[in-house]
Amino acid sequence: MKFRKGRGRVEPEINFIPLIDVLLVILIFLMATTTYSKFAELKINLPTAEAEKQVEQTKTIQIAVSANGQYAINSETAVFGSPDEFAVLLRRAAAGDPEPMIVINADAQASHQAVVNVMEAARTAGYGKLTFATQTAGK
Repeated sequence: MKFRKGRGRVEPEINFIPLIDVLLVILIFLMATTTYSKFAELKINLPTAEAEKQVEQTKTIQIAVSANGQYAINSETAVFGSPDEFAVLLRRAAAGDPEPMIVINADAQASHQAVVNVMEAARTAGYGKLTFATQTAGK
């Protein structure tokens, strides 16, 4: 039953232009009515101190370890037989300072045991502040 003779069937098509217009209006509406808020940040008021910072001058003990295992405390050669004897020399060099800074200047070719001897003597003497001196590659 074809009621229309001679005409072919016309496919319906969807016109997207009005759809795009409506979406554009909705987008403009959303942009105009949206409020942009920052995330809540944690606001902290830090306390202030009125006192001046005290400069703490701790005594430094320079310990040099040569490549052949010789030791020097503050540029004076130190001879000892055990870490306990070396600890006595460290206490003498500290001159009563309870916690001096011990700076170990070890040669790059010094044995690991030589440096460990210094660390053990510092532990025996009760000194916990140890640091190692290095030099930059340019020097």
